[in-house]
Amino acid sequence: MRSALCIYDVGTGAVDEVLATSRLIEAPNWTPDGACLIVNGDGRMFLVPLHAPDLLPIDTGHAVQCNNDHGVSPDGSLLAISDSTGTGQSCIFILPITGGEPRRITEQVPSWWHGWSPGGERLAYTGRRDGEFGIYTIAIDGGAEQRLISGGGHYDGPDYSPDGAWIWFNSDRGGGMELWRIPAAGGVAQQMTDDDRVNWFPHPAPDGKSVLFLSYEPGTTGHPRDRDVELRLLDTADGRVATLLALFGGQGSINVPCWSPDGSRFAFVRYR
Repeated sequence: MRSALCIYDVGTGAVDEVLATSRLIEAPNWTPDGACLIVNGDGRMFLVPLHAPDLLPIDTGHAVQCNNDHGVSPDGSLLAISDSTGTGQSCIFILPITGGEPRRITEQVPSWWHGWSPGGERLAYTGRRDGEFGIYTIAIDGGAEQRLISGGGHYDGPDYSPDGAWIWFNSDRGGGMELWRIPAAGGVAQQMTDDDRVNWFPHPAPDGKSVLFLSYEPGTTGHPRDRDVELRLLDTADGRVATLLALFGGQGSINVPCWSPDGSRFAFVRYR
């Protein structure tokens, strides 16, 4: 067995293994009705109904090199994907959640999707421009992208706070890989964690009171798969961090928003 799609109950700490497969699957999202999860695998996208778990292919048209940066619009009607089929590097597209031909959003590549604004009108993503990584947003109708922050080092995992005021991301701009946030309209970035671990992919909970993230052992370079990692929770009120779960995972475990709509659970993938 290669991949186990799981759900963690925040109230009880219980882990429910939803589906196990020899296929490499990654990055679960929830549908807004709470009935299904969406994952990627082998360049394709799959719907996983929770009442009868299975990998049901989603028609993504020409896009058959999808990576693990994807997510569902707040109203549940659209799916954002990051795909390199016709562009050679990751590019963001939107298509109906039921499947169909994708519509290109970002003209510049590489671009990796990571978040929808709460109203569904903008996307947040990581881009590399002129050799530098940065955090960007763009309207779902396309047009000019807005650069929020970039520079030397790495920037990744941008995800909106539920009120739309902030975009959380991870960066090593301060030295170690830590969690940061920046006003969604632009402004000064604030560092939100500071420890010896390597922290990636912040996902604010639906109530805004906590942020889930992936944490590697000290000294880890990048965000590799098949490592001993932790899923941790940051309290946004006092900054305290709690470790929820240790697992064998990393790349693919929680790259994208993975909270259930009511915030009582989150989905993740562990590997064996």
